[in-house]
Amino acid sequence: MQRPAELDLPGVTPSRQKRSRETTAALLQAGAEMLRTHSLAELSIEALCRQVGATVGAFYSRFESKDAYFNALIELAARDGGSRLSRMKEDRRLADADLAELSRLLVRGTIGWIRNHEGVLRAALQHDDTRPDRWSTFKGLARANVADATPILLGAMGRANKAAKTRAIAFGFQIVLGTLVNAILNDPGPLSIHDREMEDRLANCLRLLLQTEMTAPTVRPSRRRKKQARRPRA
Repeated sequence: MQRPAELDLPGVTPSRQKRSRETTAALLQAGAEMLRTHSLAELSIEALCRQVGATVGAFYSRFESKDAYFNALIELAARDGGSRLSRMKEDRRLADADLAELSRLLVRGTIGWIRNHEGVLRAALQHDDTRPDRWSTFKGLARANVADATPILLGAMGRANKAAKTRAIAFGFQIVLGTLVNAILNDPGPLSIHDREMEDRLANCLRLLLQTEMTAPTVRPSRRRKKQARRPRA
């Protein structure tokens, strides 16, 4: 059950009464679960209310509209993603882990969050063409995820050729997140986000890509090029 502060969301009528907060939380939880098997257009407010034993009037006394309700679900998923990133920074396992273990832990954390919010994420993706601002929230989370993971991974990869390694880390996460987005949106197979094999294979993909970058030769500009770069133009 969400705490009172967690239910202070844009478009949601605040309430300090325990029973009212419980109803709001139940509506949000039920909607997130229904979106796992229904599109946002298929999500019926009447069916949602029946499921939690609330009236349609009670729904609209809490949420300005169905659109505001979905925005609240997005905000809750985003807040949970932010909390995950905060926990990642404090996870002591990451400090001493090698590259293989880091890849496994980082991919597992990402997939775990996506699994928890699968329906909301899919609905946001499906409406990205009409409301791109909804998916922009998660794009920001993805960038923050890469930014927080980069120094951790660089510690295992070594600081030499830092720019190239940083670029490889960003591309590695692009592969991981792109695969997961395709899985929740299209589920093309052979693996779904619920398969443990998906975690293992994506972790191995990230590890192998970064290991390849670690063994790449360091490219330094020749002295001749440096002199030419310093030569003033006529």
